[in-house]
Parts: sequence; structure tokens; C-alpha cells
Amino acid sequence: MGMNLRIGIAGIAIESSTFSPHRAGLADFDVRRGDRLMERYEFLGKDWAQGIEWVPLVHARSLPGGAVLPEVYDDLSAEIITRLEAAGPLDGFFFDIHGAMSVVGRQDAEADLATRIRSVLGPDVLVSASMDLHGNVSRELGTAVDLITCYRMAPHEDAMESRERALRNLVERVRSGKGKPGKAWVQVPVLLPGEKTSTRLEPAKSIYRRVAEIAEEAGVLDAAVWVGYAWADEPRCRAAVVVTGDDHELITTRAAELAQAYWDARDNFEFVAPTGTLAECVKAGLASSARPFLISDSGDNPTAGGAGDTSWTLGQLLTVEELTSGKATAIHASITDPDAVAACVAAGVGNEVHVSAGGKVDSGPAGPVALSGTVFSLSEDPVGGTVAVVKAGGLHSILTSRRKPYHHLADFTLLGLDPATTDLVIVKIGYLEPELYNLAADWLLALTPGGVDQDLLRLGHHSVLRPLYPFDPTMPTPTLQPELLP
Repeated sequence: MGMNLRIGIAGIAIESSTFSPHRAGLADFDVRRGDRLMERYEFLGKDWAQGIEWVPLVHARSLPGGAVLPEVYDDLSAEIITRLEAAGPLDGFFFDIHGAMSVVGRQDAEADLATRIRSVLGPDVLVSASMDLHGNVSRELGTAVDLITCYRMAPHEDAMESRERALRNLVERVRSGKGKPGKAWVQVPVLLPGEKTSTRLEPAKSIYRRVAEIAEEAGVLDAAVWVGYAWADEPRCRAAVVVTGDDHELITTRAAELAQAYWDARDNFEFVAPTGTLAECVKAGLASSARPFLISDSGDNPTAGGAGDTSWTLGQLLTVEELTSGKATAIHASITDPDAVAACVAAGVGNEVHVSAGGKVDSGPAGPVALSGTVFSLSEDPVGGTVAVVKAGGLHSILTSRRKPYHHLADFTLLGLDPATTDLVIVKIGYLEPELYNLAADWLLALTPGGVDQDLLRLGHHSVLRPLYPFDPTMPTPTLQPELLP
């Protein structure tokens, strides 16, 4: 094989709410091959990454959404396998995934794909996986890969750092010739939403600080704690711990310690901000002198898997007299509705428009909402497509033709909106991403309905393994004995 190590790279990355009626099709994915795939990894210029022949196969990444259409998963996974079979002998393989992909009518998609990749590679090629901490690690997934890690920060400011760690550990391990490390794996029967497990706050802050300490110990290669993904209804959905390394006794002890810490803390996880109903949050925001006052419209957060077109919140905001009269100003971001956007384009900026917005994909909480106002702006966005802002009194409602999160100030200023000088900024999001967090003079999390409803108990899980906290609050204490996976 010459001097250079050959390392293959592939993966399918999406977080899928099985409670969202949205279905992820091929158009939802950014599919990369060859050099475009390699552009994902800005760290490959570093010293440790030299002398390697990277073999990019195919990588598909989507915004979080609903479950993936089976034919889309089948086509993408078949392409990965076909390219892998044609790639020739590899020394290592990087499996770049999110970890919470659901496929309509299937279970544990990542384990299925990892197992198929493993069957092509054979038993000896080292496989490293990097994941979001909102992914799920079943025994099957943990068995199919050799090195597995996830983010240590939520919000995920260390996403690229985690991918680099997964690849660097792989390269160093292959070069050392030490072969496969031990993997101590244990699941914890707790399933909490990301908005309750932010590493900005205790108890997650201390647990994840401990993860980093353990990873540095002699005899340990890496350590990871997964919160799991709360808005999918599969047996694998729960917290998990994996500690990898060559000291089997130590990694087993440390995996048990982390699992116990997570279980013991289960009642102490709190939402990242004070919560309330939408009406309570709007009332508090209007009464407050803090400006801008941000409200998370959490039930339809597109970056957690929401359909993006839930109209319930907009319908409520249109009944608030202070907003419709213009006494107070507000921005609502956003509703995906290509038909409503087309009507705004036809009307033109500055003209009156009457549309029925949202509630067409996810009509559970509310159907389409009648929105009448003036077309405030029209613009093109690489993610959201054509974007229209409709002004009704003091309320500026953002309508997009494709699902788009609103995380950055530029997302607003490009539309002619200035969130910094607006009274209430209502965004479909859970915890605030850094730019919004810094913008907010004050902030509340509204417990609104949708496919990623923060009130898990009202969603109706029936395929998760029980007992499971918080569904069974009085469940017996579990035996958290880590298993050394083959």
C-alpha cells in the first residue's frame, strides 16, 4: 500500500423527529463527494494529518427534520457501499454521522449502515465515528465501530473539534499498530431534551468537564456521554456512555462512574431559561424593560427536527393587541410556506397581501393562519430560498420557501430587520445559539406545541424501552454495569 495510510470517509448526518410529519427527501441533503467532501474538514492541514491518502466516498448532511424517506436512505447508503467496495484496501475509516437519523419504517439506521460498512471493510480495519451528543448509541452501533466520540458542548461550539479528535485518534491508533482499543459501553435509562441538558448549566457542565478529565487519563483513549435524542420513538433512544482505551478495568470503572453521575443527576436537569406558556412569555416580555427580549418558540425548532411550518405561535401573536396595533414591535422567525412567499412576491414590496401561512406540513397544533399585512421585504437566502417579511402592525413575520433556522444576526439584517432595536424577538429555537444569546437582554423559553415539543410526556412515545425516566419517574434504580463490546 506504499507509505501513506489510506483512510476512507463517508456518512449520512441528520437528526430526525419521528413526531414531525416532515419527511426528509434528497433535496434536504447537501450531498458531497471528492474534494467538496474534504472541504468539511478544515483541520486536515495540521501536522498529524500529513502523509495520509484521504479517500472521500460520499457524505450527505441535512438540517434536522422528519424521518428520512426509505428510498433516499437506501440510495445514499448503497452509494457509500458501492464506493467503498471500489476504493481498494483501507487502513482506517471515518464514519461522520449525527447519530439520530430515523428512516421511515426502519430502526437504528446508523447501526445498520455501520454494520454494512464493517462487512465490506472486514474485521481488522479501524473505524472511528464522530457524533452529536444528541445521537443514540445502541449496542449494535457501538460494536460496529472501534473509536466513537461525541461533542462535549451544547450548544455545539466544539463540533469541528470533535470531528478532529475522532480522526486524530484514528490516525494515531493506526500508526501505533496497537490494534483495537477496549470499549466500555453502557446505556442510561434517561431521555431528556437538549434544552434541559445544556453544558452551559449544571449538572451537565460538571459531567462533561469530567468526561474531558477522564479522556486525558493514562490507559484511556477517549470518553463520551450521549444525552440521546428525545423526539424519536425508537428503543435506542436514551443516554449512553462509552469510554475507550487499553486499560479495560479503568475504562469500565470510568464508564460506570459517568453513567452513575448522569443517572443521579436526572432530577436536577433544568431548562436553559425560565419557561412558560407562549402567552405568559409574551406578557412578561412586553412588561419587561429589557430590550430586545427574546422568546424561544421551542415546539417547532427546525434545528431539532421541527417541520418549520407550525403556525400556532403566529396565530397567537396575531391576537396580541399591543403587537397588531404597533404599540410594540416584534419579529417572528419563521414559517416555511413556499405558496405564501410566492403570493408576497406577486404582490411586491410595499403592497398589501393576504396569505394563509403555515400549518400545511405540520397541521397538528393549528392549520394555516390568515395573515394580512404589507410586504416589508423580499430576499434570496442560500438556505431558506426566497424569503418574505410581512408586516402586520408592529409584528414582522418571516416566511421562507425552504426550512431555515434563524441563529445569526445577519439572518435578520439581510431582511432589513434589526433585532437589536425590536421589542420582542420570537425565534423557533430551543436554547439560544451564541449570537442570539449575546443579543438577548432577557430571555424566556416558551413551551409551544410542534414536532419537537419540550413536554415529552404529551408526545406519545410507545416504542422506547421502559422503564425510562421521565416517563416512569418512580422506576427502580437501574444496574448501570458497563459492557466491554467486541
